Amino acid sequence: MNILDILLPKLHKEGHKFVTISLIITFVFLLISKVLGLIGLVVTIWVFYFFRDPDRYSIQDNNYLVSPADGIISQITEIEGPKELNMESNKFTRISVFMNVFDCHVNRLPVECTVKDIFYKPGKFLNASLDKASEENERNYLKILSQGNDEMALVQIAGLVARRIVVSCSKDQNYKQGDRFGLIRFGSRVDLYVPNKFKILAKKGQAVTAGESLFAIKN
Repeated sequence: MNILDILLPKLHKEGHKFVTISLIITFVFLLISKVLGLIGLVVTIWVFYFFRDPDRYSIQDNNYLVSPADGIISQITEIEGPKELNMESNKFTRISVFMNVFDCHVNRLPVECTVKDIFYKPGKFLNASLDKASEENERNYLKILSQGNDEMALVQIAGLVARRIVVSCSKDQNYKQGDRFGLIRFGSRVDLYVPNKFKILAKKGQAVTAGESLFAIKN
């Protein structure tokens, strides 16, 4: 990655209208006050970087699961699968990645897979780092089947500031490890339900990068 890619990263298509609105507001602020204009410029730069969509390079090995999101691992816990996807009869290790408002919010698939089901559930907007956010917040569920025939789930969870979950994948379509599957706007969380046949490599409190950081390896 060169310095230009760092200073001017690729912009996700969801960010175009927000950057445009911020630029217009900044221009109006400049007509009123240089101080307000400077504030508007800072906000515009933040909006641009929030919607950045840098290229990522996955291991492309289906024995590994990679992180579905940028951020900090906030929870690792043993739990039943999501009942919304009819997976509650199986046990999983749920790894939760919390994204703050400065993290890249583009979400990526942990393994080469087929998307078997997509289910959206409306809800609250609690702080996404809280345990009960997994059960009470607005969220979107994906059931995926890996090329190794391992069924797992991904859950995008809206946070305290987030007000929209974007899904960019389709049911019954095949995807490669690290492919983009969605985005959550303005602070949120992604849960990955890992089958028990995988050994967990991730650690609570670890900073991770979507599509690249290794989460688990198949036993």
